[in-house]
Amino acid sequence: MLHTGAVDGGDDKRPVTADNHTPRSAVVVNPVKVTDLDDFRRTVDGALAAAGWPEPTWYETTVEDPGRGQAAAAVEAGAEVVFACGGDGTVMACVTALAGTDVALAVLPQGTGNLLAANLGLSNDLAAGLEVAVERGMRRLDVGAVGDQCFAVMAGMGFDAQMLDSTSETTKRRIGWPAYLVGAAKHLRDRPMRVSIRIDDGPPLRRRARSVLIANVGRLQGGVRLLTDAEPDDGWLDVAVLTPRTLGHWLAMGWAVLRRRDSVPRMEVLRGRKVVITSNRAQPRQLDGDLIEPGRSLKAEIRPESLWLCVPRPERHPDLSVDAGAAAERGERLVEEARRE
Repeated sequence: MLHTGAVDGGDDKRPVTADNHTPRSAVVVNPVKVTDLDDFRRTVDGALAAAGWPEPTWYETTVEDPGRGQAAAAVEAGAEVVFACGGDGTVMACVTALAGTDVALAVLPQGTGNLLAANLGLSNDLAAGLEVAVERGMRRLDVGAVGDQCFAVMAGMGFDAQMLDSTSETTKRRIGWPAYLVGAAKHLRDRPMRVSIRIDDGPPLRRRARSVLIANVGRLQGGVRLLTDAEPDDGWLDVAVLTPRTLGHWLAMGWAVLRRRDSVPRMEVLRGRKVVITSNRAQPRQLDGDLIEPGRSLKAEIRPESLWLCVPRPERHPDLSVDAGAAAERGERLVEEARRE
């Protein structure tokens, strides 16, 4: 079942197909993110049963292990689909465990700022996440690797990680993803970092940047699309170098992003398969919206077509979130059917 290195994207190897009516599944849940775990479990078990799936195996994350070990145990036990239920840290841990295997990841977001869920158009909609999985829309995605960890959406160094670090959990619970704007406002006037950026075997590029993002997919918190050309399975990492220096620069850049302009002022876009960022001083860093230890460098490389992901149909659409709204409506009917039984 396990692969090493890159794998091809042949549909003949997909873990759950239309003729497999009883796929084995597991749920990796962060109990801290779920208000009523017993009710949550009844809802998930009931919806999967209504769809004809057998009862999943449940694994709870811990402070010491946010999901990687649990997802690996699910793979070892024969799961064909692993549901990641939690915030960015839980999802990223499951991505790391499942990359390179023929086991699919399904996202049931329970955090307030889940980056992968935002790119799937799922928000915190449990019904939509369940429906996307049971409809068997699947796509093999690239992942980025930073050391022994993998990310599905993006890694970052500088302002983006500062914003995450300055956003309180209380505010996120109260107002959702707009809480990140509050965290961002605290750092708009911070001094830039001096960075060297090496793409593949090219010469180092030197910049004074506020943030450098290494992206596999282009959406940020709240579904805002930063990189319009980023594709999740094209074998490339898209690198955004943000160089605003004044509040006016930030406003111009934000307006262009919101308007989905092809050219964004104060943002340089590069592309490569291996990216090394080196700063003149230690910087906060993040993977898929989850903070990692600060450091002076961030090294990422692409692992093409390494992860099976449950996505809304049609699964080959360039936008991973296409049909997510309709899937949510169908999912509500599935959940209601489960509750009647």
